[in-house]
Amino acid sequence: MANQEDIFKKVISHAKEYGYVVQSSEIYDGLSAVYDYTQNGAELKKNIKEYWWKAMVQMHENIVGIDAAIFMHPTTWKASGHVDAFNDPLIDNKDSKKRYRADVLVEDYVAKIEAKIDKEVKKASKRFGESFDKTQFLTTNPRVLGYQEKAQNILKRLGRSLEAEDLVDVKNLIEELQIVCPISGSKNWTDVKQFNLMFGTKLGASAENATDLYLRPETAQGIFVNFLNVQKSGRLKIPFGIAQIGKAFRNEIVARQFIFRMREFEQMEMQFFIKPGTQIEWYEKWKELRMKWHLSLGMGEENYRFHDHEKLAHYADAASDIEFKFPFGFKELEGIHSRTDFDLGSHEKYSGKKLQYFDPELNQNYVPYVVETSIGVDRMFLAVLSNSLKEEELENGTNRTVLKIPAVLAPTKAAVLPLVKKDGLPEIAHKIIDDLKWDFNVIYDEKDAVGRRYRRQDAAGTPFCITVDHQTLEDETVTIRHRDTMEQKRIAIGAVNETIANEVAMKHWLKKTE
Repeated sequence: MANQEDIFKKVISHAKEYGYVVQSSEIYDGLSAVYDYTQNGAELKKNIKEYWWKAMVQMHENIVGIDAAIFMHPTTWKASGHVDAFNDPLIDNKDSKKRYRADVLVEDYVAKIEAKIDKEVKKASKRFGESFDKTQFLTTNPRVLGYQEKAQNILKRLGRSLEAEDLVDVKNLIEELQIVCPISGSKNWTDVKQFNLMFGTKLGASAENATDLYLRPETAQGIFVNFLNVQKSGRLKIPFGIAQIGKAFRNEIVARQFIFRMREFEQMEMQFFIKPGTQIEWYEKWKELRMKWHLSLGMGEENYRFHDHEKLAHYADAASDIEFKFPFGFKELEGIHSRTDFDLGSHEKYSGKKLQYFDPELNQNYVPYVVETSIGVDRMFLAVLSNSLKEEELENGTNRTVLKIPAVLAPTKAAVLPLVKKDGLPEIAHKIIDDLKWDFNVIYDEKDAVGRRYRRQDAAGTPFCITVDHQTLEDETVTIRHRDTMEQKRIAIGAVNETIANEVAMKHWLKKTE
């Protein structure tokens, strides 16, 4: 595990060193679980959002986008269930005085069992070599089956206890599993208590007349309250979707793991409105579509898996997470939920306004059902960053650090490098930049030997380096170098734009989802 922790520490320090992510208000010793995206981070984040928006809105004729306000009428959160049910089960260790999410402690215990299964698989694969059948091993090996059964039983029990709000049993489970505090190493636990995660704030000029508001804990409700506005103004027919990218806020007591769990974060959500009774079919369809979107980025099929929920939220009749293999194990990256008609039905009740759709085919009004897809921008960012950071040993015995970010998402698409700072080479390099900058984010780099500049761009994640040298003066060709393969070839200056476009255009990447 230490090895994985070391990898994660490298990701965090690399993010800071190469202009991706830093602690917020760092000069004042920072603010816990709040982060700022610096120059490369802001670009990567923007590219992730564009890649999602293009796939979700532009490529679907029946999905539109909105941008709803962060502040909402306080009754919204009563109707959505957040005032009464948006809680985390927390437990304190009496010796370390540290607070933990009780469910996460149990899930981390299960992750250790899963790590044991992985160990068994690795050992067996070494022993049997090419004749090793992983699927057969996982379904027949008695030790592995024992581990699997133990893990499933623990998660089922946790799910049942949380569903029934039986916090005593959650504590019993922690004690039976002999889970210790990661800091004190003791099993001296308090009772489990529920804690509401919404941030309160006030709206108004004077304290006496101020209205109590909440910072939104999710972006979905902004879509539900605008359902009729969008449907009528867009003359949309069911099935149709409304998508949104926006900030949400949760008073996470146990915020941790860098940008994985933050107090201020960004979501990309889409609510798909459908005819009641068709939800399971659409739920399966969206699971498939969303997984295809993730796989289109080429970050390794083995790094994704579905995890179906044992414990369903109060509004859902089916829920699954797409989990990604982060340096700290498989964790939720995206949720796909069949939300039934809970939200629209509840807003109809609390607002006294009719939130129904007239279906001309059935000649009747009904409250639509909803299938939701919800992904955290910051988690997606962390998935891309942690998966892309590689340490490579080269044939000549040297090492290089390279950030193999999918080229479509890379913050800077190309760096243009004059071999030397004289003989008219910088001028040609600037002319190339002036041509490329209309289509791509590109930079100029003239400091240090060209080999060192290549290394710097590799570590920053730039897919292409274009070097202007003395031969350029004679035949108007440049050397283009690929980050991932380090392969170099000469091409005409006039072909540079098209060469980059072939590698980075969203069209080429998103076609894989069809």
